[in-house]
Amino acid sequence: MAQDWTNGVKIMRGAALDAKRHDPVAPDRATIFEFAGTGGGNGAVWMGAVSLKPGGVIPPHHHGRHEIAIGITSGRMDVKWGESFEHSAELAPGDFAYFTPGVPHQERNPSADTRVDFMVVRSDNERIAVKLSDTPA
Repeated sequence: MAQDWTNGVKIMRGAALDAKRHDPVAPDRATIFEFAGTGGGNGAVWMGAVSLKPGGVIPPHHHGRHEIAIGITSGRMDVKWGESFEHSAELAPGDFAYFTPGVPHQERNPSADTRVDFMVVRSDNERIAVKLSDTPA
């Protein structure tokens, strides 16, 4: 008996993703896919797209027990991490960063005129983001 693959693939078009990023409820952020939890492991993976406006800074935070990976699709981003945000890296298109659970980090767009677009993958779909006290960007 042949497998019916009609509903086995979901496509997210760039234009639809861009429209989601402009949603007033959750601006600059869009869920691409949430895994159904039917695969290996816990299966509850979240994948999304984030835009960071020119000069934008995401406040210091960590994601609790979640693993996080980001990949830059356009623009450049500065990332700081560590107990006192003592480590840093500049990420460019095609670059990826992975954060183990609980790592404090902060993202910043150093450009005055170009936004940064990046993909985020979290090891769970609970959207845990623990805000930390402000640290200079």
